Amino acid sequence: MTGTADGRALASVVALALWLGGAVLLAAVVAPAAFAALPSRALAGAVVGRVLPAVFYAGIVAGGLVLALSLAGSGAPFARSRATLGAALALACAIAQLVVAPRIARLRAEIGPSLDALAADDARRAAFGRLHGISVAWMGAGMLAAVVALVLCALAVRVRS
Repeated sequence: MTGTADGRALASVVALALWLGGAVLLAAVVAPAAFAALPSRALAGAVVGRVLPAVFYAGIVAGGLVLALSLAGSGAPFARSRATLGAALALACAIAQLVVAPRIARLRAEIGPSLDALAADDARRAAFGRLHGISVAWMGAGMLAAVVALVLCALAVRVRS
C-alpha cells in the first residue's frame, strides 16, 4: 500500500472511530443518564434531542469522507465495500436527521410539553413510539455500517503493510 493509500485508510479509521465513539457515548451513556437524572422525561428528551443532530450530521460527514476516500483509492483492499459502507452510514444518518427527526419534531409540537400526559392508547403517543423506534433503527444501522467499515479499513492497512 502506498503512503497515500495508507493515509486514506487511516483517515477513514479516525473518522469512523470518532463518530462511532460519539454515537456509542450518546446511546449508552448520555441518553440513559439524562432519563435517569433529569426531573422529567420531557426535559431528558429535549436534552437528547439537542445532541442527536450533531451525531447525525457528523455521521453524514464521516460516511461521506469514507466514501470519498475509498473511491479515491479504488485499487486498495476492500475499497468497494468500504465505499458502500461509508455511503450506508451517511444515508442512515441523513434519513434519521432529515426525514425522521422533522416528523418527530412536528409530532412533539402537536403533543405539547409532555408525552406522558397523553393516554396510553392515544394515536399520537403510538406514532411517537414508532418514529422513535425508526430513528433508533437508523442510528443502529449507521453504527453497524461504521463498525464493519472500521474493521475493513483497519484490515486494509494491515493487508498491505
